Amino acid sequence: MAERRTRGMTGSDHSRSTAARATAIAETLHHECCILLELYRKKERFTVEESVADRRLVSVPPPSSQLDTRDTLWRLHSALLQCRSLLDRAIAKEEQELGGGKKGDYETQRKMVRERLSLLLINTGELLKAVDGTAVLTPNLDGLELEGPSILFELKLWIYRIYKEVEHWTKTAITTLQGLPSVTDKERARGARLRSMRSARR
Repeated sequence: MAERRTRGMTGSDHSRSTAARATAIAETLHHECCILLELYRKKERFTVEESVADRRLVSVPPPSSQLDTRDTLWRLHSALLQCRSLLDRAIAKEEQELGGGKKGDYETQRKMVRERLSLLLINTGELLKAVDGTAVLTPNLDGLELEGPSILFELKLWIYRIYKEVEHWTKTAITTLQGLPSVTDKERARGARLRSMRSARR
């Protein structure tokens, strides 16, 4: 019976289900990011929040009420992809420059955040595919500070800024996903047309 209900689910129902799931993942991820930031502050003995610049590391178009569902999702998905690239680089750089050391709560939390971010990306990608027929597969890395500074203290601050960036965009994801209208029949038809046109070009 449950299988029959699933098969009968409309595209709009599926979209709402995916959006609800993505929102729940984003809420959990935001909580986990806050824990990671606290663990990192304790580990590095950071006490002055103002020492971290307010400038965003991720580069996407500014938010606008003029953006349609597709552009809103694209903006969020692109930002999260850039966050994962930065996070991957921060983890690699920290392991390389600061040493792995004993694995504890901080390392476990860091791994959890990375995995949850990847899961959120899968779900926002599904939502984007529902309205556009495809998802952004690779982030735009132009201008991203992926190398990090060479001075030890600045490197630690850079890693902290990346964690703050992930926290910022997961909070943004919650707001964006909660305000997302369900995918309409018109939007699904547009996505189907785009998929058909891309297939014809191949």
